[in-house]
Amino acid sequence: MRLKNIIKGFTLVELTVIIVIIGVLAAFAVPRYRDAAERVKAREAFNYLASVRASQERFHARQNTYTGSIASLDMRTGAPKYFKVGQITAGGSGNIENSWSLTLTRQGSTAGYGAYTVTFTEQGFDVTSSMIAALPEINPM
Repeated sequence: MRLKNIIKGFTLVELTVIIVIIGVLAAFAVPRYRDAAERVKAREAFNYLASVRASQERFHARQNTYTGSIASLDMRTGAPKYFKVGQITAGGSGNIENSWSLTLTRQGSTAGYGAYTVTFTEQGFDVTSSMIAALPEINPM
């Protein structure tokens, strides 16, 4: 009985096919992952601004005016990690007593989206002033 030498392994063609399949899968998965990760970071801005809005309404109920200082609010939420917090300014009426506006600007690496902004007013999310409204793939609204 002769024992044949059996060589086990992959051929060059099989390895090439596997590499091509992995490349195609990565081409679809990486952009979706990037968008999902940026959407989570954008959600942080929306959560923070919703907390500011609720605190502003409580302040307005007690003082009959809105405040121009975040430090005056009774928020337990810390500043967002991925956004720069602007100043609270008078809103559409031009008077802080009955309207306000606050804009957060994305800082750091934005996965190719640039430094977009998220703005809230006493009415909630301000679509016209927020640059994120033009980015539906990452806008959590």
